[in-house]
Amino acid sequence: MSLGKVPGELLRKYVFRRTGSRRDDVIVGPQEGVDVSVMSAGDDIAIVAHCDPIVGALRRIGWLAVNIACNDVATAGVRPRWILPTILLPEKWDEGMIDEITKDIDNASKELGVAVVGGHTGYAVGSLRPIVVVTAMGTGLRSEVITSAGAGVGDSVYITKGAGIEGTAILASDFRDVLLEKGVSEELIRRAERFMNEISVVKEALALSEAKAVTAMHDATRGGVAEALAELAVASNKTIEVWEDRIPIRPETKAFAEALGFDPLWMISSGTLVFTAPKERAERVREVMDSLGIKYAEIGEVREGKAEVLIHRERGIERIKNPQPERDELARLWEIYPRVG
Repeated sequence: MSLGKVPGELLRKYVFRRTGSRRDDVIVGPQEGVDVSVMSAGDDIAIVAHCDPIVGALRRIGWLAVNIACNDVATAGVRPRWILPTILLPEKWDEGMIDEITKDIDNASKELGVAVVGGHTGYAVGSLRPIVVVTAMGTGLRSEVITSAGAGVGDSVYITKGAGIEGTAILASDFRDVLLEKGVSEELIRRAERFMNEISVVKEALALSEAKAVTAMHDATRGGVAEALAELAVASNKTIEVWEDRIPIRPETKAFAEALGFDPLWMISSGTLVFTAPKERAERVREVMDSLGIKYAEIGEVREGKAEVLIHRERGIERIKNPQPERDELARLWEIYPRVG
């Protein structure tokens, strides 16, 4: 089974134009580059929601699904409260599979303080591996909700932790045989597998929001740091200029990239928070990150201009004019090295 997303032009043609009835209580609906929906619950109370599937991993998919859905709610500056998981088992499944998935969902939910309030469990004829989809929701003050559309001219652009960390962890877990065959050491693979414990951005996103340090935040999911920057640029209608040599890439990710031939900037990277902040709030950003013990880097700046990303790379400038949700290095590697559950 191949992995991927519908190309951006088809989303614009068939999805974003067909959003059902218009309602006055919808504050932010489906739009390119914005990962959350925002609805009014009366007065100044807003409901923030997000839905995401896990299709690019075999192990710990319940844990991943909970964290990744909750991440996006947190990037709006809102604490996630409730989740509804949909568990679709493959045609050939056993009790151990549902035990593992639900145990991971339960553990991740307890870590984040969210409640499982509903969902669906079933199996899909013809599917080779399980798929978990989680809808996460939270409430907050409407006046304090942040979206990826808020980046301002002159803001600094930051990322946390490093590029490609989720993809690196998945490769270490699900592609161990291929990496060993390519000469990557067991020790390096074990270290990379532990990156899975860094997938959440809830803590740092909420702390940055509470400190009023940021103007926009985005979790670098499918397509990694490059796609997250493109979505920020489109949502904010600004040019984002960054420098590759400022983007932290961990040694384990570099080693995997060399062995398997992928670009870390386009590798799925949940756990890497991409955010913008006015230059005068740089000290506030430093205080928050240092207090949490999370490494981060300033990688560029938001500029006036059309919505696009300029990445200064060794080989020249990579120009990204539109989000490319169908592009992701992990999806490409699944095509080359198919896995089954």
